[in-house]
Amino acid sequence: SKASTLSNDQFLSEHFDYLLTNPPFGVDWKKDKEAVTREAERGFAGRFGAGLPRISDGQFLFLQHMISKMRNESEGGSRLAIVFNGSPLFTGDAGSGESEIRRWILEHDWLEAIVALPDQLFYNTGINTYVWFLTNRKVKERKGKVQLIDARTFSKKMRKSLGSKRNEISSEGRNHILKIYESFGNSEYSKIFNTTDFAYRQLIIERPLRLNFQVSSERIEKLKETAAFNKADEKTQKMVLDILENFPNKKMFKNREKFLELLRNQFAMKIMPVQLLKAIKDSLSERDETADICTDKNGNPESDSELRDSENVPYHQDVYEYFEKEVKPFVADAWINENVVDVKDGKIGKVGYEIPLTRYFYKYQPPRALEEIESDIEEVENELLELLKKL
Repeated sequence: SKASTLSNDQFLSEHFDYLLTNPPFGVDWKKDKEAVTREAERGFAGRFGAGLPRISDGQFLFLQHMISKMRNESEGGSRLAIVFNGSPLFTGDAGSGESEIRRWILEHDWLEAIVALPDQLFYNTGINTYVWFLTNRKVKERKGKVQLIDARTFSKKMRKSLGSKRNEISSEGRNHILKIYESFGNSEYSKIFNTTDFAYRQLIIERPLRLNFQVSSERIEKLKETAAFNKADEKTQKMVLDILENFPNKKMFKNREKFLELLRNQFAMKIMPVQLLKAIKDSLSERDETADICTDKNGNPESDSELRDSENVPYHQDVYEYFEKEVKPFVADAWINENVVDVKDGKIGKVGYEIPLTRYFYKYQPPRALEEIESDIEEVENELLELLKKL
């Protein structure tokens, strides 16, 4: 669209000292998809080389656009501020567009600070918002660091609300935020982190496939409902059903190879589509934790996709040490899928980045005393009894 910054850059080849923006929150970029995708394919020759966020939210596209307008450090660098909702902090798994954009920003050490603002500051939404500050001219003490500031309580109620806007930040509140920023230290409202503190390595944890097999009327009925069986001609269907209904051993097998050997003998010299053979094996099997582990032709355990899980390991922690301590004691037959590696560093597990800001400022609220709750319940019960007496 001609009016869209994302598909129609009005400042080609221009760079600025300071950049400020408040892009739309959680608005899709479907109208710009063709132009944005085309530009992303050019890599860093365009604005969107770091990656593309999900189509439903274009906030990170605006940030990449702004970063592309920063002056080089040799020219004095730039500073920018952008207002986001909470989504860019953590949305997107390791390897996703959002995570890769956060990774790009943090590995280039551009993120200087994030300030969590009070809710109900905007006319059309009451959600919490966050100001991200980025620069490529960090002072020495801030290099490799990110400051998180919790200013969610730094507001005062307006005398008269304007739509969803019921709060505002007073001059005292703004000065308080500025002083916290300038002090650059850890406190109740400020936390200092290394850029890699937000990184993790996502491991894929596999567990073995265990199946039992049985030729039973219930499982034969399951076969009849499969697409492969229904695509077969009538003669093939009859042949399959005749063999299964006269199968010599109807007991339950807990070892796949022993069952398949018997099955192959029954279907010897019979020509069938590969998909139908697979449907027969799948229909006659069920997952069973007590069954033997299914192995491949090399004798290695086959993984069960339904039991596949993931673990996010702190970036600087050894993945095998983590696995032995945090996974193996609870799932003895699990293993790490070593084929899943990060595309950039080639190490096991995809690298992801997230910034769980509110978690760092969480304050434990102890539950109310049981006696206090019982007293409240008793009071309500007495009020109800009094009301019933008046009926």
